[in-house]
Amino acid sequence: MAAFRGPKVRLWRWRRNPLRRRSDVLEAWIMLAAWVFTVLGGAVSGLVTVRAVEDSLARERAESRAVPAQLVEDAPDAGAGEPAGRVVWTAVRWTAPDGTPRSGQVRVSAGTSADTPVLVWTDPDGRLVTRPPSLAVARLRACLIGVFAAGGVAAVPFAVGRHLRDRLERRRVDRWDEEWERIGPQWGRMTS
Repeated sequence: MAAFRGPKVRLWRWRRNPLRRRSDVLEAWIMLAAWVFTVLGGAVSGLVTVRAVEDSLARERAESRAVPAQLVEDAPDAGAGEPAGRVVWTAVRWTAPDGTPRSGQVRVSAGTSADTPVLVWTDPDGRLVTRPPSLAVARLRACLIGVFAAGGVAAVPFAVGRHLRDRLERRRVDRWDEEWERIGPQWGRMTS
């Protein structure tokens, strides 16, 4: 029986009732619209964002190429107080797709000697780019960004609905106070 009474209590603002005020009905419609826009807006924006990020990262993976390169100089050694396996920036050279020699800076393990072959990632023009994320990492990144986008978009109608509901509630309380100031003294005479 308690499960059956739940919806009746939640939907009381739409039922015919002599105590129902216009502000109750207005509040019910505002909150319904706020929840619909919160859920739908959040879901749609999250899905669109996930799709856009996945497409962008897929394009990045498709355009990036792994190219063999060689270190131009010895990488600095790790210092006395520095951790083993430290990564440092070192100059490398490689050949672009059009055959021109290129050079740049990449991160390698400390102490790596010159002329050591390394793998670098380049764009179609032969410029260095960061290694593109794997498919699994790209999906995770897209999902996380989609969740944050959905939360941000969903927060707007939720906050607007709460703000409007609070204003209606304040207005009802103010009206109640005005009526009580008018009626309250009459009650005092009846109970004395």
